[in-house]
Amino acid sequence: MIYDVVIVGGGITGLATALRLQKQKPGLKIAVLEKEGKVAMHQTGNNSGVIHSGIYYKPGSLKAQNCIRGYQMLIDFCTEHQVPFERCGKIIVATDEKEKPLLETIYVRGGANGLSGLKKLSAGELKEYEPHVAGIEGIFVPQTGIVDYRLVSEKYAALIVRNGAKLVMETKALSIIKNGVTSIVKTTKGDFETRLVVSCAGLYSDKLANMTGEGKDVKIVPFRGEYYKLKKEKEYLVKNLIYPVPDPNFPFLGVHFTRMAKGGVEAGPNAVLAFSREGYKKSDINLGELTETLLWPGFQKVAAKYWKTGLGEMYRSFSKAAFTKALQKLIPEIQQDDLVDGGAGVRAQACDRTGGLVDDFLIYESDRAIHITNAPSPAATSSLSIGETVAGMALKRIG
Repeated sequence: MIYDVVIVGGGITGLATALRLQKQKPGLKIAVLEKEGKVAMHQTGNNSGVIHSGIYYKPGSLKAQNCIRGYQMLIDFCTEHQVPFERCGKIIVATDEKEKPLLETIYVRGGANGLSGLKKLSAGELKEYEPHVAGIEGIFVPQTGIVDYRLVSEKYAALIVRNGAKLVMETKALSIIKNGVTSIVKTTKGDFETRLVVSCAGLYSDKLANMTGEGKDVKIVPFRGEYYKLKKEKEYLVKNLIYPVPDPNFPFLGVHFTRMAKGGVEAGPNAVLAFSREGYKKSDINLGELTETLLWPGFQKVAAKYWKTGLGEMYRSFSKAAFTKALQKLIPEIQQDDLVDGGAGVRAQACDRTGGLVDDFLIYESDRAIHITNAPSPAATSSLSIGETVAGMALKRIG
């Protein structure tokens, strides 16, 4: 069989792309290749389960456009298909004076991105939303919600299969070769011939892009985000979601508290260099991948500029006391004994050759391939919008 589109990657963006392709042009021959035995096993299934509002992102950026549009698409999808979710809102908290201008910038961005109902909060008003929080000012964001993205992805997968797509599990892409007017995706389970390749490969997205000659100036640098969970008897300290004011130099949101759709409250994550692209534990080391990261000129420049911040994150990774101290900025009552291990996720962060941590979604195009090469948070919230965008790009190529 010659497929119209072969999608490499069974995370939420790959599945959403297949779903939107089927909606825009029913009857397409589509195969989705996933190297694991289940969908959504990496970034999608290990994130904090937040439905992001779009308040942080630069107006006009791909993140802003797709998050705002994708937010409502996700809400509508979950409502239609009875996937449990909750719009609980969140607060963003400034804990010292120097954060006030940054908080104001976030508030202005939220308005520019079309968010309604944002509310500035005084120190006293913060307590009305989260009685145990400490802060001098804040913002309430009513749009923010929680959902289990594995359940969302499983529903996407069920729908695309029902609509005629082929979902091929435990199938790793090895290379992409041009073959006349088609391309052949060589995998661990044989060859898949297709008119167009779409890669949504997350932690290996740069590798897939390189297979067709794109993305030579970026490298995926894996950052592990480690979480703790609050003990059951301490969950009362957090009603919904509590975030700090993020450092504008980094594409990370800082340690925060998240009530989970599947139950419990997570605290974290930090952001430490992972020694393997799928390094969910400190002991997970892939010498080849680690060497590749350390030798990348862009990473070397990031490390030289932000080594103090990196050491602080690493210290918190090994010191529960230091991690607890960071959390106490938001909730002073939190004690070290209130925290139990909560797992980790790995963020696929694109780093360019000049030392920039790419802050926006990044998509490469060629005549026979489309590569989503940087799609960390808020890609899950944005998945249906990203899928619709990529589907439109794909249909221009295959007619």
